[in-house]
Amino acid sequence: MTGAASIERKMSKEPDFSSLPRQAYSGSLLERAAALRSDQAKLAALFAHQRAGVYVVGGESIVLKAQGAALDPLFSPNEARALGAARETVFLGLLDDAPRFGVGLDAAAIEPLKTRDDFTLIDLRTIAVQGEIEAAHVPPLAEAKAILSWHARHRFCPNCGAATELTQAGWRRDCPVCKAEHFPRTDPVVIMLPVAGDRCVLGRSPRFPRTMWSCLAGFCEPGESIEEAVRREVAEEVGLTCAQVKYFASQPWPFPSSLMIGCHAQAVSEEIVIDKSEIEEARWFDRAELKLMLTRAHPERLTTPPPIAIAHHIIRDFIEHGSDVLAL
Repeated sequence: MTGAASIERKMSKEPDFSSLPRQAYSGSLLERAAALRSDQAKLAALFAHQRAGVYVVGGESIVLKAQGAALDPLFSPNEARALGAARETVFLGLLDDAPRFGVGLDAAAIEPLKTRDDFTLIDLRTIAVQGEIEAAHVPPLAEAKAILSWHARHRFCPNCGAATELTQAGWRRDCPVCKAEHFPRTDPVVIMLPVAGDRCVLGRSPRFPRTMWSCLAGFCEPGESIEEAVRREVAEEVGLTCAQVKYFASQPWPFPSSLMIGCHAQAVSEEIVIDKSEIEEARWFDRAELKLMLTRAHPERLTTPPPIAIAHHIIRDFIEHGSDVLAL
């Protein structure tokens, strides 16, 4: 049986996409309550609140309380203090009036926790993939990791080199010497699916698992619109020319602190020319083959990214709607 015939046979029953989960790190239930960030007395009262909860982050690791088979990322302020001195503490917001904070620990405080049976240290990607904690915790954990990672990389003023000071409940760093104010950085990244009729182009990065194919992606450059970034990145990575660009959705991606801007793009050329410094493979796929990849039923075991990633949902939308994804 040919590959095409095999795909057609496997697609005789349409897959049910309704049960697929939404992308991770989005949909936070927290009210960020930015108006409280400059009120030191109020912040102190919130940290002492009986319903206050703290997420503890050390580099790439999230500290979880191991309670039998259950894992809990939320600590009381006293429990968080007992883990070690906080390098930074940031106010994340309110959840039904319950204060939520993020605490960053240095490596010296994190290392002893790795040997204890009452804690588990897991990176945020694994947490999102495995789903071993309540989904409502994942977006604020992403918020905490992103802002604490920014603090870890911006403890000195880029203007004059002096040590900066945390202010605004962790949402600003001020330089006491040159008086510069520094705000958290978020890097915009376009992630797109070039589409032509019933086909699209996926690529492979050398860091991907051998069977996985995904959307193209790249950072927006200064002075560039989202549409311009999409067209430039597609041209640079696979040599295709794109016309219309249609926004799909966005996803915070705290590795370390990006905003993934998902798009579909109308490909108006066909020949793929790969930039080997960017990706190692790229090719056209039709919707029937994509369905098999998305549902892990491809005869060659080819796959797309898991549902935690916006790429999964960009591809899924094209499977469900075809070239209508470009409709205005």
